[in-house]
Amino acid sequence: MVIEKIKTSSSALFRKKSIEGCAEEALDSGAHINLKKILTARDLTALGVAAIIGAGVFSTIGRACFNGGPAVSLLFVFTAITCVFCALCYAEFASRIPVAGSAYTYAYVAFGELVAWIIGWTLVLEYAIGNATVAIAWSANFCSFLEGFGLRLPDFLSNSYLAAEKYHNVFLKLSETGAVIPEYTQRMHDLWITAPKLLGTIPFILNIPAFLIVAAITALVYVGVKESRNTTIFMVVFKVAVVLLVILVGAFYVNPANWVPFAPNGAAGVMQGVSAVFFAYMGFDAISTTAEECKNPQKDLPQGMMNALLICTFLYIAISVVLTGMVNYTELNVGDFLAYAFERVGLHWLGGILALSAVVATTSVLLVFQLAQPRIWMVMSRDGLLPKKFSYIHPKFQTPSFATLVMGFTVSVATLILDGEFATDLNSIGTLFAFVSVCAGILLLPKNVQGGRFKVPFINGRYIVPGLFLLTIILINVWNINFFPEFFSLNDPVRTPFEVFSHKFPYYTFFALTIFITIMSAIKKLSIIPVFGLLSCFYLMTELGIANWQRFFIWMAIGLIIYFGFGMKNSKLASETFHRL
Repeated sequence: MVIEKIKTSSSALFRKKSIEGCAEEALDSGAHINLKKILTARDLTALGVAAIIGAGVFSTIGRACFNGGPAVSLLFVFTAITCVFCALCYAEFASRIPVAGSAYTYAYVAFGELVAWIIGWTLVLEYAIGNATVAIAWSANFCSFLEGFGLRLPDFLSNSYLAAEKYHNVFLKLSETGAVIPEYTQRMHDLWITAPKLLGTIPFILNIPAFLIVAAITALVYVGVKESRNTTIFMVVFKVAVVLLVILVGAFYVNPANWVPFAPNGAAGVMQGVSAVFFAYMGFDAISTTAEECKNPQKDLPQGMMNALLICTFLYIAISVVLTGMVNYTELNVGDFLAYAFERVGLHWLGGILALSAVVATTSVLLVFQLAQPRIWMVMSRDGLLPKKFSYIHPKFQTPSFATLVMGFTVSVATLILDGEFATDLNSIGTLFAFVSVCAGILLLPKNVQGGRFKVPFINGRYIVPGLFLLTIILINVWNINFFPEFFSLNDPVRTPFEVFSHKFPYYTFFALTIFITIMSAIKKLSIIPVFGLLSCFYLMTELGIANWQRFFIWMAIGLIIYFGFGMKNSKLASETFHRL
């Protein structure tokens, strides 16, 4: 009897939604009011560009260039290729399953309920935490814009508490060693010391501009997707024009000497920019959450996704090459690096334009992400994994109003105190995990099911994947004969074997996954596009470090507690199973 109950519970955890059922759900939401179907391929392309080009261009690329030098352009190429693999997989899922929910819905079809919940919970990192990151960047750009008019907000009302605390601690450590203290670290330390105190000891530091912009965007998204679409198109045209202006004007001030050395900090320095560069690309998948608001989702979603990714890839590579050619990479670790680069070459007139475009660019990203997360919660609520209130559609505005308000409240409060770098790293690892699941899901989808105008091109990996694996092993040994002995060694003069293992755990996991996928490719004839997408995304996850993996595992543990406490009992698919227990 006990064994039978365990089997029944296990079956409930991995019960899947059918593709046909998802398609019917898109057409008929039962008692729910349907979402407006108004988006075209052009609108989706604009939404994609709006989501991708934003905080990356105006906040994180400078740090990546500082760490990797001119060679960071190669990281943009690698990341772009990775995103193309993922975008192809997203496009097939979006074409087959034109339902809001993005990777969550796709995982429900490919893996089952438990994995779907895990992916849905992970997407909170991508959209909610990601939006907090963008709001923090918006606040910094907005304050810089105001300073151009001689207006300055008090530092304790335009910075986050956790960022000030972190850099205060960094200041103390640097002071002990006598090292040079960066200007930003000094400024945050001064803020921590001089900020008004609560209860006599706690610094009062809140990011008010970030809070207010999230509140304003939430109100706009609450009113309707049509209004959001029109606003987005305007902002996309403006910021793409500015980015093109930066590239075209900056190209005349490129000094090839700044490209030497090309990789001053080696491969390790380039890979330090993984979080920043990947964050710059994040967002192309957000448009898949609008599937139920598309006029022709099976055709327009894949087209809009690929168009947006190709446009942004060109712009990113061009701007990284121009930027590192205009000034030396060592000068780019500043908040307003674009404006700094042009002022450095004497083009002060571009400063105001760049400041305004930075505000517009990050506003459009906020708009798209704030649009995406409530729709994922809406679908999870329909499936019974979240309370029914999250799937409530406003009778007048025809938007998921309650979910939108919850999203707005959560993000706005987080932006008051959250550290931008911490949020970027957590956001990147969560998004990469979602991408890994989508690529893996394509490998598990039945190939004989009809439906969907777009399919990932099938390239048999039976011989290609094992061949590339062996070739990589050979090249690594030629490059460094001691690589693998050092890789598997746990000896370290400073750290304990457990600490060494913990640090290398992400890399060991990637190595084991690569061997498994290589074997399965030879046996099952797996297609190389989703295989390459899966492996490249997982590799980028390893470069984020064990600290971010630990935070990710904690986040997952919290999500599982919620699932087993609420979602498992209330799931539509599992309800019949639990009646028998």
